[in-house]
Amino acid sequence: MCVLGWLWVRRDRAMLWCVLVAAWKAACGQLRYSVPEEMPKGSFVGDVAKDLALDLPTLQDRGVRVVSEGRTQYFALHGKTGHLVTAERIDREQLCESVQQCVLRCEVIVEGEMRVYGIEVEIRDINDNAPSFRETETELRMSETTAMGSRFPLAEAHDPDVGRNSLQRYELSGDEHFSLSVQAGPGGDQRPELVLAKALDREEAAFHELVLRASDGGEPSRTGTARIRVAVLDANDNAPAFSQAEYTVRVAEDVPVGSALLTVTATDADEGMNGNVKYSFKKISDKTSKIFQLDVERGDIILVRSLDFEEGDSYKVEVQAHDGGGLSDTAKVTITVTDVNDNVPEISVRSALNDISEDAPPGTVVALLHVQDRDSGPNGQVRCSIAESLPFRLEKTFEDYYRVVTAEVLDREAVSEYNVTVRASDGGSPPLWSSAVLSLRVLDVNDNAPVFAEARYSARVAENNAAGALVLTVRAADADWGQNARVRYRLWEGRVRGAPLSSYVSVHAETGALYALRSFDYEEVREVGLWVRAEDGGAPSLSSNVSVRLVIVDENDNAPQVLYPPPAPGAGWAGVELAPRSAEPGALVAKVVAVDADAGQNAWLSYELAKATEPALFRVGLHSGEVRTARVPLSRDAARQSLVVVVKDHGRPALSATATLTVVLAESVGELLSELGSAAAAAAAGEPSVSLTRWLVLAVAAVSCLFLAFLLLLLALRLRRWRRSQLLAAGSGALRGVPASHFVGIDGVRAFLHSYSHEVSLTADSRKSQLRFSGGSCCDTLPARPPPDEPAPLLAEDADGARRADPDAPPVSSSHHACSATPPSPSSLSFPTRALCPVCTMRFSYKEGKASLISSLCGGASFSGEVNVVSLFSVRVVV
Repeated sequence: MCVLGWLWVRRDRAMLWCVLVAAWKAACGQLRYSVPEEMPKGSFVGDVAKDLALDLPTLQDRGVRVVSEGRTQYFALHGKTGHLVTAERIDREQLCESVQQCVLRCEVIVEGEMRVYGIEVEIRDINDNAPSFRETETELRMSETTAMGSRFPLAEAHDPDVGRNSLQRYELSGDEHFSLSVQAGPGGDQRPELVLAKALDREEAAFHELVLRASDGGEPSRTGTARIRVAVLDANDNAPAFSQAEYTVRVAEDVPVGSALLTVTATDADEGMNGNVKYSFKKISDKTSKIFQLDVERGDIILVRSLDFEEGDSYKVEVQAHDGGGLSDTAKVTITVTDVNDNVPEISVRSALNDISEDAPPGTVVALLHVQDRDSGPNGQVRCSIAESLPFRLEKTFEDYYRVVTAEVLDREAVSEYNVTVRASDGGSPPLWSSAVLSLRVLDVNDNAPVFAEARYSARVAENNAAGALVLTVRAADADWGQNARVRYRLWEGRVRGAPLSSYVSVHAETGALYALRSFDYEEVREVGLWVRAEDGGAPSLSSNVSVRLVIVDENDNAPQVLYPPPAPGAGWAGVELAPRSAEPGALVAKVVAVDADAGQNAWLSYELAKATEPALFRVGLHSGEVRTARVPLSRDAARQSLVVVVKDHGRPALSATATLTVVLAESVGELLSELGSAAAAAAAGEPSVSLTRWLVLAVAAVSCLFLAFLLLLLALRLRRWRRSQLLAAGSGALRGVPASHFVGIDGVRAFLHSYSHEVSLTADSRKSQLRFSGGSCCDTLPARPPPDEPAPLLAEDADGARRADPDAPPVSSSHHACSATPPSPSSLSFPTRALCPVCTMRFSYKEGKASLISSLCGGASFSGEVNVVSLFSVRVVV
């Protein structure tokens, strides 16, 4: 029981140790797996995701991939499971020939984290190869005098497998004259030798057939055979002998093809055919046999293919020399290849960023590089470097991997794009080098606030400007890029004279143009101070402010205002001044006081005497407005002097105002009052004449209006007559054949001269009536009247008018004979009447060949109707 417990504890400790070792290797970025060779594609190798603690959902997001050295990728990462699987069928003997432990290396690169993890996969050997001989049939020649116990080396079998699956033993069968002896070589290899166990007799047997069998230790075991034929010859005393048992030569890997690298020499003391020595390879691998060739006659080892130190640095072969008698000797040849600096360093970009934010902290990984040089020694030692002027540095991470990291904070506004050149050089003489260029674009971060072109802005705005006028434009630039550099403008809210600032000015958000929203008045606002803010489009946004000062420039938009003398109310007096008649020249009489609401030159006032009762008596100061006597008043001067003073400013154009001043020349106040009283009386007496003038003006205006109305009426009548004459002219075809003596004309309008008879048909409830002139008359009827069955309307009456009348309406018809004739006027037609008959008067309007009854009066009764006539006329009908 105690023994079992001890064994269990040991097992737990071993498992714990394995776990700790695996964890330590994972922490160091190194994983190790083992897999047998010849596994099919997609076979499981290891759980990389679990061993590296990578989340399965983020494998694709982080860009996890596997890279292998060389052109062939033997492993791949399963994206869904995170397992490392085989990407190709792996043949251990092809990859690791003559190597006891075959290890393939690959790296797992996590691009999102710019990290690399090394993986070593050991390829375990399986017994997939049987031992084989280079020559399956070999002939040996021995003299019959060969002493018993003599040993003859045999060709060795080759098994590319390793360990127990490699060659393990030899067996000989076929003849009692020979036995097999296996010797251990310096490298642990087995060397079979044929031992002569019984004397040979050529007369007894000229040939002996033997079979050499080689077996490995696999399960099941595999074997290979070679047939050996021994020919017994006559006596041959001497065997060939090499000058040295082992030859060694060192050659550079760049030696030209066809060069003789080494010459082996063997001598034979015999003469004739027995002394003729020939050379051959006794033991050589397939790979080596493709590189070297042995001259059979001279023993020269010739290079037939270029050497490559990186593929093989040493080759070992066995050379055999044999004479014509079948005797031979063996020598070992070792060819050592020395490295030449013929390989430039190789830089492979395993992972790299195309963009990096300018606020990335120092130490941010930009690229992951793999650098290797296939040379060895100093020729394979690589040094990598980056230009010192760039803000990047190199860090070695894992074996031949380097990281390119930022050395300082980047600034996109200073440099927006980098071309980082990584240079790798080896330690050869002369050194070889190569380079790789990494293109890196720096992404913008909103780290720059907009900057105005000027520290402060000011503009002069003339007052009375138009609303919406452009005042000035502020400009701000942002050194960032894209949306972070898009600048928008807005006003800081404030107040001007109690009103919001936004009611005075506005700023365009995109262009920064400042507009005036109202017309400025210098007399109200002389200066506007405001702040404009510029904000970029970043998140969060950055901003800056600038002050803007708008100075309102005065314009001459206010005329001078006279304060003294004040304007006279009504017909009263204002600005009456007293001047003694004894005043000396230059005596101050009065002063005109005026102000101007403008400023500057627009408010400079000058005074001039525009009008005066006696211009030479007074003068006005140009700038003071003082009214002074220019000379001594004379007795002929009027007692009351009226002065008109013009006050002008200096604007462009100049504005002016006038002041009227009355100066009374008197020695005392009493005289002043007396003069004013007489002036007032004269003014009152002049009032009736003013009223009479007003009425005369109104009368003239009224007469003018009446005259204009009369002219318009007369023009209308003339137009009306002209129109009627045109209509009668158009319908004159209906009166063709009537003598001209039967008509009278006024202004081209024709009317019948004689009376005629007629018929009127009226319906009480119909809107249509007919007027037909009958054929019978008492006197003076028209000649050539048409027959009764073919009435021809005198006034171009529509022949179908009677047919269209309502047949059901009871007609009222009468035939009358005129007793007197009255010539019709141009505007009416009068029919003959009788004293006992009432008179009917009808008025019709004509439109488009239809006449509508406008009004009618017939003995106190009225009616309406519609007839076909040619013009507007009046008819008196005797009913």
